[in-house]
Amino acid sequence: MIIYTPPGPPRSIPVVDLGATFGGDVDTRVKAANEIHRACRELGFFYISNHGISADFVAAQFAAAKQLFDLPLDQKLKIHMKNSPTTAGYEPMGGQALDSQDAKAPKAPPDLKEAFYCGMDLPDDHPYAQKKWRGVGHNLWPEISGFKDQTIAYHTAMGRLGNHVLALIAQSLDLPPDWFVPYFEWSGANLRFIKYPPQPAGADFNQMGAGAHTDWGAITILAQDSSGGLEVQTVTGDWIEAIPIPGTFVVNLGDLMARWTNGIYNSNMHRVMNKQPDGVRYSLPYFHSPREDAVIEPIPTCVTPDHPRLYPPCTTGEHMMEMFRRSYGYLPAA
Repeated sequence: MIIYTPPGPPRSIPVVDLGATFGGDVDTRVKAANEIHRACRELGFFYISNHGISADFVAAQFAAAKQLFDLPLDQKLKIHMKNSPTTAGYEPMGGQALDSQDAKAPKAPPDLKEAFYCGMDLPDDHPYAQKKWRGVGHNLWPEISGFKDQTIAYHTAMGRLGNHVLALIAQSLDLPPDWFVPYFEWSGANLRFIKYPPQPAGADFNQMGAGAHTDWGAITILAQDSSGGLEVQTVTGDWIEAIPIPGTFVVNLGDLMARWTNGIYNSNMHRVMNKQPDGVRYSLPYFHSPREDAVIEPIPTCVTPDHPRLYPPCTTGEHMMEMFRRSYGYLPAA
């Protein structure tokens, strides 16, 4: 049984070594699960090292992202995300205001970034593509040689890694390692490429690459370049930087994991500001989300008489569409 206690204020983001967790050694997996438990309670962020994804493979995906963003604007607008029923495609500069996802907050200025989304790749006539679930099918691809194959391979690799991390999170909650598996069949996982320009001198005080926000799904696996600029808020309200560490990904929890764990694990506020005065920043977040019709309600091990249920049930789709509406100002085409 999980015992609820308030999180403490960490001073740094921990690194969890996954190397030996891919084998059958139980003690190694328990050690990693315990480290993840502490990180998820205190901050909701941690790095993973020795994760099995080669540096060359990640570099190839960054190169593909740069090719996409270097296209003329008219070519990028041909694959605008408004043309997809599942929010796949290109997001122009200023298309989102993440600081506005709090429904009670004043409208924030738009984020200083452009982006590209893609989900599981399926033909439009596939039964699951016809459901028009977010992250499943209906991708819009640029006319760049090799781009689609590289991106699908990266999306697939991130999905496998995401499932491995979820198994360790399950163990960290006193659950069987395969507890999350049924929720992620035909999942709504999205891979996103993001390009942040230099911060303009005349930007509003709360206008940055990505305004303060939480992620929406279960977990995010982030590859960031060497520029830095990602900051995470602690329980004391301070901000600490997720300094790029070569060979690692940053993992953070999303809102649905917070709902699953009845608030015991944190979906934490974070923000991005490109600190390079003359250069751009690239990042590759992979949002590992449950299937659209999955019902998310608190895990039994996270509910006690002293820590009663905090959240009503909701589906993945209901939560995702509401958060999309708040930050983009519209809903995807049906």
